[in-house]
Amino acid sequence: MPHAVVTGTSSGIGQAIARRLLDGGWHVTGFDRAKPTLDHAAFDAVTLDIVNAKARADALDAAHGVTALVHAAGIMRGGKLGELDLTAGETLWRLHVDVAVALADRLAPRMTAGGRIVLIGSRAARGVIAKSQYGAAKAALVGLARAWAKELAPRGITVNVVAPAATETAMLTDPARAAVPPAEVLSIVRRIYPEEVAALVAFLLSEEAAAITGQEIAICGGASL
Repeated sequence: MPHAVVTGTSSGIGQAIARRLLDGGWHVTGFDRAKPTLDHAAFDAVTLDIVNAKARADALDAAHGVTALVHAAGIMRGGKLGELDLTAGETLWRLHVDVAVALADRLAPRMTAGGRIVLIGSRAARGVIAKSQYGAAKAALVGLARAWAKELAPRGITVNVVAPAATETAMLTDPARAAVPPAEVLSIVRRIYPEEVAALVAFLLSEEAAAITGQEIAICGGASL
C-alpha cells in the first residue's frame, strides 16, 4: 500500500487530498496542529506544530515506508506596502517554505523509485495586490521544486507544485485575512473546489504521472491567462 505524508489534513485542500488518497487505497499520515477530522482505518493522525523542528523530526522518524509527500498546510496573511506585517511575513515563510524544506530533506532520501513530492503553491506567486509576502513564499516553492526535480530525477522521484487560485475553503473566511479579499478574476466565474485540487494531486502521485516533474501546474479557472 502506498504511503503519503500529507500536511494540513484537518480542513480545506489538505483534507480533500487525504480523502481522495484514502479512497484510492493509500495509507495517509496527516500532520496537523488542529485535532483530526478524518476517521479511516488507513489514516494516521499526528497532532503537532509542524513549525516546531523537534516535534516535526520525531513525527517524520515515526512514519515508515513513505512513498509520497504533499505539503498542503498553509495560511494567508497580506497587506499593501506601508502596512506590511514583517512578523506575519516570517510566519508565512516558515510554514510554507522552511517546513517544505525540512519535510523533503528528511523524507526524500528515504524514498525509492516512484516516490512523489507535491507542494501546494498558489496563483498569488504570479503577483497579486496585497499578497506580496504570501506570493513570495509560494513562489519560493517553485524554485525548490525545480531544483529538487533535477536532483531526484535520476532516482525516479518527481517533484511538482500545484498552484490553485481562490479555493472554497475555510481560509477564505479566516478573520485574520479579512482585509485582503480573494481576487475574483476566474474565467469560469466561480472559485476552485478543494476536490479539484485533490484530483490533480492524486494524478501527480500516480504512476501515470511519472514523466511530469519540476512543473508548476495552475488550477485557476483561467485566472492565469
